[in-house]
Amino acid sequence: MNFSFKNKVALITGAGSGMGLTTAREFAKNGASVVLADIIEEAVNTAAEQLVKDGHKAIAVCCDVSNEQQVKEMVDKTIKTFGHLDAAFNNAGIQVPMTDTADLAASDYDLVMGVNLRGVWLCMKYELLRMREQGSGTIVNCSSLGGLVGGAGRAAYHAAKHGVLGLTKCAAIEYAPKGIRINAVCPGTIDTPMVHSMIESGDLSKEEAISLMPIGRLGRQDEIADAVLWLSSQASSFVVGQAISVDGGYTIQ
Repeated sequence: MNFSFKNKVALITGAGSGMGLTTAREFAKNGASVVLADIIEEAVNTAAEQLVKDGHKAIAVCCDVSNEQQVKEMVDKTIKTFGHLDAAFNNAGIQVPMTDTADLAASDYDLVMGVNLRGVWLCMKYELLRMREQGSGTIVNCSSLGGLVGGAGRAAYHAAKHGVLGLTKCAAIEYAPKGIRINAVCPGTIDTPMVHSMIESGDLSKEEAISLMPIGRLGRQDEIADAVLWLSSQASSFVVGQAISVDGGYTIQ
């Protein structure tokens, strides 16, 4: 898809690899100055350096999205470097091994909630403070098909991703009158490093995952990026507070 983000600034978390990195590259290709944030410093530095070599404007920020001070500093650095913030993709997330709800360790529950839910809230908080001053901006939060359905063995992950949709809807109502649009994407099983690691660990069967999708294949990272860029563009100017499923038909069955 072709979009123009010339003179726009986009912030992407979880941008060291996977869907975040692909989305950052697409924003850059379409003219945006991009801020790539990730907890893995080497990965995000390498990604940003490559974008700069390719002629784009990009910076890297090492950030643990569950840490409020680091999130504040991430947004402050964005403003200090580029002067404004027009689009944000709050994508950083983690997964823990499958386990029955009764056997889920409190530490694992807290870890998933800290990154996948608290992290999205913190990012929105500091992004919105800047966007509210501007009177403009778009935010796309990364939920999951796990934000729409249940899944045995994945209570913490699904609870957090359901929570992301609640945050998205509430904030969307608050900020639409202020010129800021907030939506969410709900990726299905996408060909990413996280999914590869789940397959290798035995937590996910690739064949079973494909069989559950009417489209008959895993999703591609660029298909998520396209949805995020659309939600961040004027092409979706009347779309507010939506959870857009990009899942090959999984959730319509």
